[in-house]
Amino acid sequence: MNAGIESENRGTAASVRIGPGGEPVLGARDTRVAEVVHACHSVSIDQGLETLAIPGLTRLTLEPVLQYCAGLKCIEDRVTCPGCKRRTEAQGIETLDQFILSKKEIVVGDGRVRLKGEGTETIKTPCLESLAKQWSGENYWFWARRVIRKLRHGLRRAHMKGEPVAGEGETPSVILMEPQLADNIGMVARACANFGLDDLRLVNPRDGWPNEKARIAASGANYVIDDARPFEKLEDSIADLNWVGATTARQRDMRKPVLTPEQAIAEVRTRIARGERCGILFGRERNGLETSEVANADALIMIPVNSRFASLNLAQAVLLLGYEWMRGDAGRSLGRVTTYEKPLNEGLYMGRDRPATKEELVGLFEHLERELEANGFFNPAHRKAVVAQNLRTLLTRMNATEQEVRTLRGIVATLAQGKGKARKGAQ
Repeated sequence: MNAGIESENRGTAASVRIGPGGEPVLGARDTRVAEVVHACHSVSIDQGLETLAIPGLTRLTLEPVLQYCAGLKCIEDRVTCPGCKRRTEAQGIETLDQFILSKKEIVVGDGRVRLKGEGTETIKTPCLESLAKQWSGENYWFWARRVIRKLRHGLRRAHMKGEPVAGEGETPSVILMEPQLADNIGMVARACANFGLDDLRLVNPRDGWPNEKARIAASGANYVIDDARPFEKLEDSIADLNWVGATTARQRDMRKPVLTPEQAIAEVRTRIARGERCGILFGRERNGLETSEVANADALIMIPVNSRFASLNLAQAVLLLGYEWMRGDAGRSLGRVTTYEKPLNEGLYMGRDRPATKEELVGLFEHLERELEANGFFNPAHRKAVVAQNLRTLLTRMNATEQEVRTLRGIVATLAQGKGKARKGAQ
């Protein structure tokens, strides 16, 4: 088979073909189609093409390769790529147990843990948690469609630039210790933008930096991503800070202050007001912070959680601290503010209405009492004063608006006199 890629007036282009291993490949080095998709999806398209360095594969000739994967043409050709979910489906592997049995051996981490199977292939995985999440493979066809969209239209929400809300050092730095997933970095950036945290620092991110997947997951928080700074060591990332709080869900046998998010942010605000620079350190997705890393912090920050399920997603932890920070910020807003929407404050939303005046309320009281008396409600008569007093108390407690008072008076008038043809005395 040869899914030749036409290259009319565009120079020599790479073409997809069936390689010796029965996989869709292209180029002189038999690069798998899945590798092309992964390279262009995990970083920018240009960075991916530069890393692949396949002669003839450029932005102009990339889309047909992507279309092969996005259109699932591999089904027609009865081929699959390693790491693709289509392969495990084609092999009839439906559970993790079946996947382990299909391999000769799965080497976990440094090799001290090994899983034996009945197959012929040996593979490696960083940890059992990663194996449990990734054994079935990735939907490369879906990734290919996303890369095609970027290729044709650029980044989604690229127009949403945003800008820092404070000067350098005026907000606490968010420090991620060896983040493992680019998607999580992007979601952290989004949480930072939501709550006015402008300084994002990354210590030895696993998938490198910059990373296009993080930008996509940031959903418009581009300025946080663009300004994020990578560091090789934790010590370098906190070198310019005066105070650091380390988030943890595990109890540590260390003589350090233990703070809730509310207490930690209060401490940060006090120190920043004095001209100090502060940071909040967050651990890895898989196992948080090492004790040796926590030792660099001035305090422990522990979020109130269900004691039987204390693990938080990385972006969720950042969001909770960010929320506490924004709660005390004078520039905060309840929800969005646009050209046509003004900032909202806590309390009853009045819109264009206004609270009723006492004069308008007294008019309602007198109108209601007059109609009730005319219809014999106050019986016995000596109870009128007490009942009228209770009615006034009830209606005053409503905190009615001017419009609501007018509506109530209209209801009283209609009940007493009818409306239209139903009005009393109408023929």
